[in-house]
Amino acid sequence: MNSSTPSAANGNDNKKFKGDRPPSSPSRVLHLRKIPSDVTEAEVISLGLPFGKVTNLLMLKGKSQAFLEMASEEAAITMVNYYTPVTPHLRSQPIFIQYSNHRELKTDNLPNQARAQAALQAVSAVQSGSLALPGALTNEGTVLPGQSPVLRIIIENLFYPVTLEVLHQIFSKFGTVLKIITFTKNNQFQALLQYADPLNAQYAKMALDGQNIYNACCTLRIDFSKLTSLNVKYNNDKSRDFTRLDLPTGDGHPSLEPPMAAAFGAPGIISSPYAGAAGFAPAIGFPQATGLSVPAVPGALGPLTLASSAVTGRMAIPGASGIPGNSVLLVTNLNPDLITPHGLFILFGVYGDVHRVKIMFNKKENALVQMADANQAQLAMNHLSGQRLYGKVLRATLSKHQTVQLPREGQEDQGLTKDFSNSPLHRFKKPGSKNFQNIFPPSATLHLSNIPPSVTMDDLKNLFTEAGCTVKAFKFFQKDRKMALIQLGSVEEAIQALIELHNHDLGENHHLRVSFSKSTI
Repeated sequence: MNSSTPSAANGNDNKKFKGDRPPSSPSRVLHLRKIPSDVTEAEVISLGLPFGKVTNLLMLKGKSQAFLEMASEEAAITMVNYYTPVTPHLRSQPIFIQYSNHRELKTDNLPNQARAQAALQAVSAVQSGSLALPGALTNEGTVLPGQSPVLRIIIENLFYPVTLEVLHQIFSKFGTVLKIITFTKNNQFQALLQYADPLNAQYAKMALDGQNIYNACCTLRIDFSKLTSLNVKYNNDKSRDFTRLDLPTGDGHPSLEPPMAAAFGAPGIISSPYAGAAGFAPAIGFPQATGLSVPAVPGALGPLTLASSAVTGRMAIPGASGIPGNSVLLVTNLNPDLITPHGLFILFGVYGDVHRVKIMFNKKENALVQMADANQAQLAMNHLSGQRLYGKVLRATLSKHQTVQLPREGQEDQGLTKDFSNSPLHRFKKPGSKNFQNIFPPSATLHLSNIPPSVTMDDLKNLFTEAGCTVKAFKFFQKDRKMALIQLGSVEEAIQALIELHNHDLGENHHLRVSFSKSTI
């Protein structure tokens, strides 16, 4: 046996073995237990994909275990934080994930690694945009130049209503959804959905085509659309442009608030992770479905494990604290000596417009951050929970509060509660702003813009060095010297530099704009 597998006592899962203690420190290798015996390599890899690149996999089917190696420790931390309150499921069985004691997986000399390597290669090819997963290797398998970021979705066996919200929830797992239009044609419920990037469309099609939204029904059939961009005129329950919150609702259709999906108590939405092994108790027969109780069927979208319940109504979901659809985040494990309301405003402002911030008077490692809407709160939570800030790993979850209260006149607050609703620094106020398409996870490379002509590379390098950063690389954009990329020593350094230097006055009436970049130098 190779050194990369912890020795299990007779392969008996109940006995404690050395890989079973919660390891003392994070590792980019994750140890997964209680894996169904018939699960495929691709399904195990799919658990890690939303969080970053998966670089290796070792399946120990006899022990119902697997080891998954992520490209970075940050990705592994984000994944563990995400799956700690929300147990992931494969084939309707709960999976347990913890850090492994191994720093990396050495599997090169193991027999039976061929399938895992093939699955990994297929997935990384998809992520780099060169081909589709096994099983989707048709002649459409490669991302062609100019391929559309728009998907055409047909939903078959429509026993239960599928709302625009539900589609947004499912497809957001694979990238930023800009626009959705739903309609009925040839007696079939259909949708057109536009991503920010064709690669996200490719990846979503590969993962979702042929899957069921609810147990045993509402099957997704997905193709690329001939359209490359959608023109949405109204924001209502039939169409939505997520980059333009100012559109009218149009022909008298009220916007669905809160989404009506909850009224249907939909059984088994994508085996939602919050609701026990088979999604919402599948025996809720409902009147429209002639009272049939729908059995939990393998092949409902198991591995998708939605970020928050797809039913965004006001259902109490066991195990889900906070309210889906809530725009207030509880942020914990902050460094009380260094954190300020302004710092949280700038950091969370990368993922949405922050209206209010409150650092807790009696427990300054905790804060509430109120975003403009639930979508932005979810985005900020997914991207920032698990990141390191001022030496501590930040945690973000949905709060039980609906709003952040401002202190009453004369109430002692030490300036810990701030209202930012009229701040000129909001990034997403302008409808259709390019900022919607440039939302990336925290990275060590920052995108700088609004640089005046007189400011040199050395000026900018010195600015970041004085802020305590190590500058590893720097380059101006060739076409536009107002913009540059700067690579710092770590993601944590970049997060702190963004907080400190976004909106820094560079003179000549130019304030520096700082964002996370998806590029490296």
